[in-house]
Amino acid sequence: MKLRWIILSGLALSLGTSSLVTAKASASPLGSVPSSYAQDHEENGWDAAPAEFRDIQRQGFHDGIEGARKDFDNHRAPNVNNRDEYRHPHVSPSAREDYREGFRRGYDVATHHLTAEPR
Repeated sequence: MKLRWIILSGLALSLGTSSLVTAKASASPLGSVPSSYAQDHEENGWDAAPAEFRDIQRQGFHDGIEGARKDFDNHRAPNVNNRDEYRHPHVSPSAREDYREGFRRGYDVATHHLTAEPR
């Protein structure tokens, strides 16, 4: 009876260890970023802010991409006006319109990319 428990314990331990090794080997190099996003980011640069954008517009652009991704992941209809970051940005009042312009553009680009709609 003891031999049976030892064999079962050893088998369970070896299976658990092999699944951990497999999980580590298949992990994305960018952490929790999905591999499809990592490939698109590296190859296409679809999420790069336009070169003419100022810093606050770039911040808004990237925040817009993240907002669209959150809406997409949570199966919400794409609508930039539903994002608190867009309606009430945490930037100085003088930078608010530039941030919102960048956010709107980033949200639009990400929505089209994530839903695979041709532009």
